[in-house]
Amino acid sequence: MQKLLLAVDRLSTWVGKLFAWAIVVLTALVSWEVFSRYVLNKPHGWMFDVQIMLYGALFMMAGAYTLAKNGHVRGDVLYGFFQPRTQASVDLVLYLLFFLPGIVALTWAGWTYFTDSYAIREHTFNADPIPIYPFKLVIPIAGLLLLLQGFVEIARCVICIRKGQWPSRGDDVVEVDVDKIKTMVGQNEPGKPLVAPPAESEGKL
Repeated sequence: MQKLLLAVDRLSTWVGKLFAWAIVVLTALVSWEVFSRYVLNKPHGWMFDVQIMLYGALFMMAGAYTLAKNGHVRGDVLYGFFQPRTQASVDLVLYLLFFLPGIVALTWAGWTYFTDSYAIREHTFNADPIPIYPFKLVIPIAGLLLLLQGFVEIARCVICIRKGQWPSRGDDVVEVDVDKIKTMVGQNEPGKPLVAPPAESEGKL
């Protein structure tokens, strides 16, 4: 089971890192368009649409990657102090009530959105029109990847509830450093003072 979970993590990571290169492409396109418009006096009508599509693709395809890295926004101030079983129980309820219905709806609507666009060979409305339907295909693909990663996270919740601890993730996952927060408020050890003792070097000065 753990190998399967990590395999899906690797897939989400690979896709996320692949589409991260869209930032480089966007930077190059914007730089070229500024040069072309203001120096060569030759603006391109399709450039703005391409920039929007690239940014949208980057945003959507990063969803599964961010979920695999446990990087989506949550109330860490309270959540981080919960026991692992409590964290997993809260996550499981939220995944079942909100995540799965929302992502299924996104994927279904995205596929319908794409097929309607492809049927009419939809293009942008400007002097240099470009096709829109390839970009709209990104929506259901992103939804499927999010759904796949969501099932992995649900499996992790079930494992944590059973075993009392979270299963491991990939090596490049960055978690919120809850231990440092606990140290700051004196919660690491019972009876530990809130103010840390002065450093030894201070007494030697």
